[in-house]
Amino acid sequence: MIVRQLIVLLLSAVVSLQTVAEELTVAVASNFTAAMKEIATEFERASAHRVKLAYGSSGKFYAQIKNGAPFQLFFSADSAKPAALEKEGLAVPGSRFTYAVGSLALWSADPALLDARATALKDGSFRKLALANPKLAPYGQAAVEVLRSLGLEGATRTRWVQGENIAQTYQFVASGNADLGFVALSQIVQSGSVGEGSAWIVPVDLYSPIRQDAVLLQRGIESAGAAAFLQFMGGDKARAIIESYGYRFPEAR
Repeated sequence: MIVRQLIVLLLSAVVSLQTVAEELTVAVASNFTAAMKEIATEFERASAHRVKLAYGSSGKFYAQIKNGAPFQLFFSADSAKPAALEKEGLAVPGSRFTYAVGSLALWSADPALLDARATALKDGSFRKLALANPKLAPYGQAAVEVLRSLGLEGATRTRWVQGENIAQTYQFVASGNADLGFVALSQIVQSGSVGEGSAWIVPVDLYSPIRQDAVLLQRGIESAGAAAFLQFMGGDKARAIIESYGYRFPEAR
């Protein structure tokens, strides 16, 4: 299995290092915020290492890493940016793997606005529709694909409110600045159920799979802590947390 082979490779690379507590600096796509906070807490309980997390747009992290940002690990919201970093020599060759497959939801803070058929979206019963910037955010790209699949891209475009990332998009809806918006399912669900407001879980055949890849950056190649964290990510505890936020896993893991 790819993840297991990666872990063996990384652990063998750091076996000669003295085992000391480290503080890891990890860049995390904003859609994965809640899940990663839980994972990092569990990892810190199980090891001597500490994790410093930074959340934001995958596109911005990609640019920052190219400009020398001191991250050791990068958990992206897509597969393209980690692959590009690998190709450009900024990530360890062969270290890239899919840690989750994201799901998209249309969400409103109004508990009565959305139904199981997304009628409000389809009949235009809203003022503003929030989505992440499709040029920066994979979830924004997926949202545009959904609107295109439904034949609604042109009809809704003048009512779009674009967030820099999926976290800002969520805030637009939560604050009432947008009546509804395309968000990551992980932002509104935990333990299999949607919390506040109303939602339409977008059928996966309406958009391309959101494969979220992680990669070990060159700054982390000699880090025992980074190797330990990746090992933890491949374990049952991390997997259970990831699934609890509505993520899926690739068929071949």
